[in-house]
Amino acid sequence: MKFPKFEDLILFENQDLIVVNKPAFLSSLDDRDGGEINLLRLAKQYSYDAQICHRLDRETSGALIIAKNPEAYRLVSMQFEHRKVKKVYHAIINGTHVFENLHVDLPILNLGNKNVAISRQEGKPAETIFNSLTYYKHYTLVDCRPVTGRMHQIRIHLASQRASIAGDDMYGGSPVLLSGIKRGYRLGKDQEELPVMKRFALHAYQVTFKINDTDEMTFEAPYPKDFATLLKLLDKFDI
Repeated sequence: MKFPKFEDLILFENQDLIVVNKPAFLSSLDDRDGGEINLLRLAKQYSYDAQICHRLDRETSGALIIAKNPEAYRLVSMQFEHRKVKKVYHAIINGTHVFENLHVDLPILNLGNKNVAISRQEGKPAETIFNSLTYYKHYTLVDCRPVTGRMHQIRIHLASQRASIAGDDMYGGSPVLLSGIKRGYRLGKDQEELPVMKRFALHAYQVTFKINDTDEMTFEAPYPKDFATLLKLLDKFDI
């Protein structure tokens, strides 16, 4: 898969930090076999001492912080450790759900090999706050604010509410098909219908943190084309 140039991903840059809008299907860090291009490698080509300050799932797009030196990495890492970094994700979920400051507090257990489960006995604390933004006939656009930062946290917390993210087959989400929202839509004979979006519909929309000891800033990552296209189709046909 071809990705944009690293320079084209940058939302903000100063002498210490870079905030990028990570494309979907680009891993944040090296995978186990080390063969796939990833954001860390691209960042190091751009700035030799670059370090990724947090991760996004491979399919998740959006705002991600990169430090250009060890001091900046320490500054951001301490903010994550003390839960001072504020993150906002947008998700398109299956079904119509009214979430008004819904606080999901369900511990998550990392099972290894990128698998997690809800476990009240063995899991680590995990909290997310959800608010519905836009209602459609078959879907809902949701604002997701993780208090903690566990692997797959938003995805599994939404699934626990029977509100899986569209296209997230790992957690029971069904893909959006045009035939499911557009009245009268028909495929040609022997044609296989492909999902409108080829990944789960989750985007890291906003991140707020201190870029130095005193100045806090908020950065917004515009929706990528696939996420924006899906919302336009829902606006047009799923009302």
